[in-house]
Amino acid sequence: MASDERERPVFVISVAAELAGMHPQTLRMYERRGLLRPQRSAKNARRYSQADVERLRRIQELGQTGLNLAGVQRVLAMEEQMAAMQCELERLRDNLARAATEMKRDLRRRESAPPVGLVPVRPAAVVPLGRRRRRW
Repeated sequence: MASDERERPVFVISVAAELAGMHPQTLRMYERRGLLRPQRSAKNARRYSQADVERLRRIQELGQTGLNLAGVQRVLAMEEQMAAMQCELERLRDNLARAATEMKRDLRRRESAPPVGLVPVRPAAVVPLGRRRRRW
């Protein structure tokens, strides 16, 4: 199922509650607590997506492990943060791979290019600078 399809709000509250195995009032409470943010229709009715139903199941799973709602909220926030960090890590890995490819290509190009000559410098042209003494 495509990500866009998972995010499309298609379920009314009663259907979403049934799919998640919960009472509709529980969904309303989760929304008030900030655990869930269903989209709203033009007439302000709640519309739940497949991703919302999956989140409800995850909330239920965490609650069954003994976490209270505040704990569930923190775990969900950390999971979201971890997912964002994984996306960032993948982006950075892609950038690194691209940079490595460019560096290898540049190195091959430089190795195949004719050598650049060195410019001779006469030793007499270099004058060492010593410490300057102050005269009073």
